[in-house]
Amino acid sequence: MGRRAVLEGLATGVLAQPWRGVVIHAADALNLTTRAQAALIAVGPPAALSGATSLALHGISAVDDTVVHLTVPYVRRVESRPGLVIHRAEFTEFDVVELDGLTVFSLDLALADFLCDGDKRTAFAALEQAMYGLSTDHCQRLRDNVLDRVLDRRSKRGIHRAQMLLALATGKAESPPESILRLVVVEAGFPVPEAQFEITDIDGRKFYVLDIAWPALRIALEYDGFAAHEERHERDAERDQRLAGRGWVTIRATAADLRDPSRVLAELETCFARRAA
Repeated sequence: MGRRAVLEGLATGVLAQPWRGVVIHAADALNLTTRAQAALIAVGPPAALSGATSLALHGISAVDDTVVHLTVPYVRRVESRPGLVIHRAEFTEFDVVELDGLTVFSLDLALADFLCDGDKRTAFAALEQAMYGLSTDHCQRLRDNVLDRVLDRRSKRGIHRAQMLLALATGKAESPPESILRLVVVEAGFPVPEAQFEITDIDGRKFYVLDIAWPALRIALEYDGFAAHEERHERDAERDQRLAGRGWVTIRATAADLRDPSRVLAELETCFARRAA
C-alpha cells in the first residue's frame, strides 16, 4: 500500500494496528481468525495459537475470550502485550495442525492444557462440546488422547483436576450451560447424574429427554436457556405435570442460577431428602 496510504488508513480508522508491526482492516478487528493471524505475524515463527484461541478456532463455542493466546518455545524472548498473551512451552510439528492457514495446537493438546490451566467450568463445557456428536469409539479415543496429553505435561499442576473432568464428561450435553450445571451439582456433593436421560412410554417409544436426571429417585434438573424457553412456559409446565404423573419431580434452572446456584442446590437437597425418606 505504501507508507502514506497506511498512515492515512490508520488516521481515518479504515485500518487498525493491534500490535506493532502488523496492520489489519478495522472492520475485521473483531474477527478471531484475523486477530489470530495478526498475532502470528507480529510474533513471528516459531509460534502456535493455543489455549482458548486454539479451542475457538477448532469450533468450540464454549470458550469466549477476545484475547489471543500464543505459545512460543522457552528460548524465545517474546512478551505479552494488550490483547495478546504469550505462553511458553516446547512443542513439535506433531503438536500443531493448520486451520485456515494458521498454526494451531491440536484439539487434544489444547483441551489438555485448558483442562489443567483454564477456567474449570469453561474447560468442562469445552470438553463436552468437543465430544458431542461423536460415536462411542471416537469419543473414547478423544478422551484417551487428551488424557495422554495431560499426563505428558511438563507441569503437573492441574493434572488431578483434568482427570476428574475427563471422568465426568459424557459428551451428551446439548449446550455448554447444561455441562456447567451438571458440574455444579456434582461439585456440590450430589451423586453423579445421567445426562440426556430418555423416558419412554409403555411401547418403548421416546416420551421425553431430560437434561440431567437421577432416575433412581426420579428427580430431574432442566436448564431453561433464554432463547429456547422464552415462549415455552406453558408447554414446560404441562410437561412437568405429565412427568409428575409418572412420579418425577422437576427443578428448572436458568442462566442466573449458574451465577448463583444456591436456590437450585437448596431445592435439590430438599428433593433428595424427601425421596430418600
